[in-house]
Amino acid sequence: MKRIPLAENLEFSQIIHGLWRLSEWNMSSEQLISFIEECIELGITTFDHADIYGGYTCEEIFGNALALKPELREKIQIVTKCGIKLKSSKFPDLKMNHYDTSKEHILMSVNNSLKNLQTDYIDLLLIHRPNPFMNPKEVADAFNQLQKEGKVRYFGVSNFLPSQFNMLQKHLDMPLVTNQIEVSPMQFEHFEKGTVDLLLEKGVAPMIWSPLAGGQIFTSQSEAAVRVRSMLEEIGAEIGANSIDEVMYAWLLVHPANMMPIVGSGKIERVKTAVEASKLSMTSEQWLRIYVAGMGHNLP
Repeated sequence: MKRIPLAENLEFSQIIHGLWRLSEWNMSSEQLISFIEECIELGITTFDHADIYGGYTCEEIFGNALALKPELREKIQIVTKCGIKLKSSKFPDLKMNHYDTSKEHILMSVNNSLKNLQTDYIDLLLIHRPNPFMNPKEVADAFNQLQKEGKVRYFGVSNFLPSQFNMLQKHLDMPLVTNQIEVSPMQFEHFEKGTVDLLLEKGVAPMIWSPLAGGQIFTSQSEAAVRVRSMLEEIGAEIGANSIDEVMYAWLLVHPANMMPIVGSGKIERVKTAVEASKLSMTSEQWLRIYVAGMGHNLP
């Protein structure tokens, strides 16, 4: 498994495992730790969380499993996110879901994540969504304190457009080491709005969420889905792929931006599919044929 350097002392497995739906998998702690060990054996050592996943439950589920084999902590990288407040029993007075990137909330979120994950440090903390009411100086103060205290090693963002990324970076003493964005053969927003260009310029490898287009590529009968599915099957036959999801993962893995797709399945066979995709090669023409199928029109 290829490893991607994000900072001087931080490397991620190019394929990342995502725990967004962990609370739905009904795994015991013993089953989950076995699953984590299987991922590690496959070369997947990076695990993606957010404080809000599973209604604020997924980090704790993962932490309870990790407590069974605490020696695994040094073999993995833990990513988590903060900055979204959900109307819930945790925040019963909220009138709506909203964003909070205040220093107070970031510090509180990280302390809760450390407790729930049963770890002393987080490898990478991301601001989950760009906040139109963000005070970048408060974010910088929070990041500085967390790094000084040894609670968070590195920082990044998620779903940030170029102007938002540059705005926050301008106020920070440390580099943002990633931007977790949505990219798939049916989602090109971050190509069209310059995010991928910016990350290439800065040498920042992006994490990729929803790499399989949320599953619609397998079932939807929309004109776009049918068109892309047909092209994925065509390219798959050319490169020796076993399935169209292998082709979608390969499409991301071969991109020069060092994209790191997040596999969000609790089934080890689905995880293995992403790993198999890393063995495939794809020409730039094949890559662009998929891109054109997704756009629905030829290149200009």
